[in-house]
Amino acid sequence: MSKIQLSKNFIKSSCKLALNEDLYPSGDITSELIDKNIKKKVKMICNQNGILGGIDFAKETFKLVDKKINFKNKKKDGSQIKKGEVVATIDGNLKNILTGERVALNFVSHISGIATKTNMFVKKVRKKTKICCTRKTIPNLRVIQKYAVKLGGGTNHRFNLSDEYLIKDNHISSEKNFENLIQRAIKKKGRKKITVEVDNLSQLKRILGLKFDRILLDNMSSKNLKKAVKMSRKFYETEASGGINLKNVKNVSSTGVDRISIGSLTHSINALDLKLEI
Repeated sequence: MSKIQLSKNFIKSSCKLALNEDLYPSGDITSELIDKNIKKKVKMICNQNGILGGIDFAKETFKLVDKKINFKNKKKDGSQIKKGEVVATIDGNLKNILTGERVALNFVSHISGIATKTNMFVKKVRKKTKICCTRKTIPNLRVIQKYAVKLGGGTNHRFNLSDEYLIKDNHISSEKNFENLIQRAIKKKGRKKITVEVDNLSQLKRILGLKFDRILLDNMSSKNLKKAVKMSRKFYETEASGGINLKNVKNVSSTGVDRISIGSLTHSINALDLKLEI
């Protein structure tokens, strides 16, 4: 799978795009009303418990607005943070701090929100099962969102369509004998993994023993999931998906499945509540 890189250049370019979105075409017309000589030390405070992420994005945001702003983080990405805790201080020209405030908070809140939710799932299964994200990400934010999943203790699924063969229901529907698709993938695979999705035991029985890597068991009842895991264990790595939430993830994990993939880690996320306080 493609390795996610959060290079300095990537962070810088992401922050530039976000600032441009906020400041085009006329800049921060409200903060321009403030005296240019006011200097303040501002605190970034968390309003709820969670896992912190995105600090480097916040730091780079303020740096791009004003190189003289002194950003000092008190917590690192991946840290547990508590309600009321100061995670960073920002010292400098108040007008410029306020100009970068929302962009910086957006990055930290979003990344921390994903990391926090992922960690909730990870704690539920207690290392018995890997918690995986999917490609159900906000367009152009995939690198950032998958980075956040890793911070929360999750596992990244394939990053893009070239990372591995994933033969899903709509691929299977394209051909009567869907085993042929798997055989073609086996011939072409090279070093790439092959995952095949099934949604019932009959489909699984048809392909059991073919030389691929992972079976994706989609929207199965717990009873059938247990049977499928038992049937597949000596052949494949197993993964469950479909309708999995914090209430049922422990039950799904108890079937013995190796991985659980959850789209809501990235497509339906609540930002962690943080604020800047003068």
